[in-house]
Amino acid sequence: MPLLVTGSIGIDTIRTPHGSSENCIGGSAIYFTMAASFFAPVRFIGVVGADCPFDIANVFAGRDVDLRGLEIRTQSKTFRWTGTYKETMDDRTTDAIELNVLAEQPPVVPKAFADSRFVFLANTAPRLQIQLLSQIPAPVFVAADTMDLWITNHLPDLRELLTKVHCLIINADEAKLLARQFNLVRAAEQILTMGPSIVIVKKGESGSLMCLADGNKFVLPAYPATEVRDPTGAGDSFAGGLMGYLAEVDRTDFDTLKTAVAYGTVVASFTIADFSLSGLTSVTRRDIDIRLEMLRRFTCF
Repeated sequence: MPLLVTGSIGIDTIRTPHGSSENCIGGSAIYFTMAASFFAPVRFIGVVGADCPFDIANVFAGRDVDLRGLEIRTQSKTFRWTGTYKETMDDRTTDAIELNVLAEQPPVVPKAFADSRFVFLANTAPRLQIQLLSQIPAPVFVAADTMDLWITNHLPDLRELLTKVHCLIINADEAKLLARQFNLVRAAEQILTMGPSIVIVKKGESGSLMCLADGNKFVLPAYPATEVRDPTGAGDSFAGGLMGYLAEVDRTDFDTLKTAVAYGTVVASFTIADFSLSGLTSVTRRDIDIRLEMLRRFTCF
């Protein structure tokens, strides 16, 4: 089933203990789409300015990605982000950020995309996520991402969004902040009372926790990666692998969700191995499936 994603397209500058990458392609929609395209056709919605140095069509050449939702605003500038990772690679600082087009009105969903069944609202202002979702009449599964900025400064909008989605994907610190709970399981359970039926908490190198409103839970460690050069985009790649698999099999039952979390985990492990998209563009679906089976063996006892 086609999968629709809306989110940011960015010009990133990244510094880690393993090197740096200047003015490389980034953004939540970019990482998500590259990851999801291993599994299902992707309908892409995003905005860049006239200064965008990337040919997005070339970025996704050879992949089933529909770019009719890509908008180029000639009077605007592209989103930019500069960040530095410390030795642990878990501690990141934002050195500079320019919202540019992300501070403007969201793009319009093409009519051809209106029948999308699976939808991912990548991290952006919750009011914009709501506006975009309103243009999809009858999705069967909607997942969203968020961040501490929206939790702190736009909580009423975020709470409204949570009543409209099936799944929230959120990192551990953000889950604690949103739920006002230190314990992650209790935090996830508290978020479930806000509307979504599924909450997936990303715990970085500690893996992930999935809690469902029906009481089911699933915990999975991260893939034991030995190459970690750039963690940027790992969370969006996780979401892309997860949603891509759900769209591929067109199911969202508990067993399918567990496999989807595992696929997301594996795809993210490739992303972190190199800067920007290089970790994803250097692998195939077969590589992903092989690593999934390795993860399956690692976690059986």
